[in-house]
Amino acid sequence: MTAPQSSALVPQTVTEVLERLDAGADILPKRLKQCALFTRRHLHLIPVSTVSEMARASGVAPSAYMRFCQALGFSGYSEMQGLFRAQVTDFRPNYQDRLGNLRFQADVGTGQLLAEFAEAGHKSLLSLANSVTNEGLDRIARGMAQARVIHLIGLRRAYAVVSSMAYLLDKLEVPSSLHYASGMLNASGTIFEGDVVFAASFAPFSPETIRLARESSDRGIKVYGLTDSDNCPLNEFATEMLIAREDEVAGFRSLTASITLTTTLAVAIKAVQISVD
Repeated sequence: MTAPQSSALVPQTVTEVLERLDAGADILPKRLKQCALFTRRHLHLIPVSTVSEMARASGVAPSAYMRFCQALGFSGYSEMQGLFRAQVTDFRPNYQDRLGNLRFQADVGTGQLLAEFAEAGHKSLLSLANSVTNEGLDRIARGMAQARVIHLIGLRRAYAVVSSMAYLLDKLEVPSSLHYASGMLNASGTIFEGDVVFAASFAPFSPETIRLARESSDRGIKVYGLTDSDNCPLNEFATEMLIAREDEVAGFRSLTASITLTTTLAVAIKAVQISVD
């Protein structure tokens, strides 16, 4: 793999990128080979990560990761990320591939696996502390505390996050409604003036969640969002957004940062209501 000499050499699909990785990784210099090996196993991180984050995860400097992108035929990381964002649903590893990546052998027991997930959770929390501002979280808590009812929307991985938040809001006696499955997701008529929507959606994003949140926004309902990517469609219309990026183990991600963040938000909402009373 060498830097491109013309636009014809720029990969046009994720498949082309994979072919170049598989064909040329072994002949790359040491640092670029590190980038290739990490990237090949973590393609799904590209749409939601900065070049600095990819470089740090690969164990190299950002300048080295940029050279790696150029060796693939791109002008830089932004061009490669744009391609992956356009084809985000094409390369998320299935569960069999993720299990294969674990290489779970006799000398890799459950204790090590637990340690790896614990370390991933720790990294996720550090990232959360560095990315979520007190001012932004406070604004969202105050905005949601004024609502007649808080409507919680989230499917797939995000369902565990919003259902946990719904449970806590119920215990705190904060009026809320958890939307789930096809019936509840068609219930936009239950969202009234004075309510707010809290929608959670992680890459590659749930179209059902985005649709209901957008419909609510179009009717003048305030929407607050939680995601793991700057590229989330909720960014187009949400009043404010929270971002929680989860570190992973072989493609498996826990919800450490997301549930910590929404637990904090739920308690903060109740605290605001008490202070107002």
